[in-house]
Amino acid sequence: MIEHRPFESLGAANHGWLDAHHHFSFAGYHDPARVNWGALRVWNDDVIAAQSGFPTHSHQDMEIITYVRTGAITHRDSMGNEGRTEAGDVQVMSAGRGVAHSEFNLEDEETTIFQIWIIPTQRGGEPDWGAREFPKGNRAGAFIPLASGADNDEDALPLRTDARVLGATIKAGESVTYVPRQADRHLYLVPATGRIRVGDTEAKARDGVAITKEETITITALEDSELVLVDAA
Repeated sequence: MIEHRPFESLGAANHGWLDAHHHFSFAGYHDPARVNWGALRVWNDDVIAAQSGFPTHSHQDMEIITYVRTGAITHRDSMGNEGRTEAGDVQVMSAGRGVAHSEFNLEDEETTIFQIWIIPTQRGGEPDWGAREFPKGNRAGAFIPLASGADNDEDALPLRTDARVLGATIKAGESVTYVPRQADRHLYLVPATGRIRVGDTEAKARDGVAITKEETITITALEDSELVLVDAA
């Protein structure tokens, strides 16, 4: 099953400093058909104005992955962590029993991110945060794990859930194939840039593609494309 979710169909809220689009129900947007996709609970497409951001707020029992598309985001939290994550790189916060943090765009230009929330396998535990650089050249023509709860994804940022977040870049006319561990996994694919085809489905930048009951998926780039994929239970 492959379901196309055009960017124009997503929930949206423009706060001036933040232009947010929601692939799943979030805040004031609720669609009973789009509450979650397996353990994937949130996929927000955020445009954050220069010198603005999210003031300190709290989270609990959630794996929160931030994929920076353009610009940079600066994170500070109640554990004493502080870090600046740039375009193409990833940060992960395991909220555990509770953590407070802020995220600001301290740059002189807008920052765009995908923020992805995945329900953890177990509740509680000490919160944690980490970030890593992932050179885009390493993702050319293949999906590379960026964050993962799988034991064999040693180079990825750790997740406390049965899920993987992967990235790939493919040139126009080229294809990349992904094989989930089981056909009943919940895959969610978003092109950060470009235009793609999955089976008979075409999707443009920032569209969502929900996939399940497929033993293999092959993505063909109709334009040079940067892809982000979640494989969740």
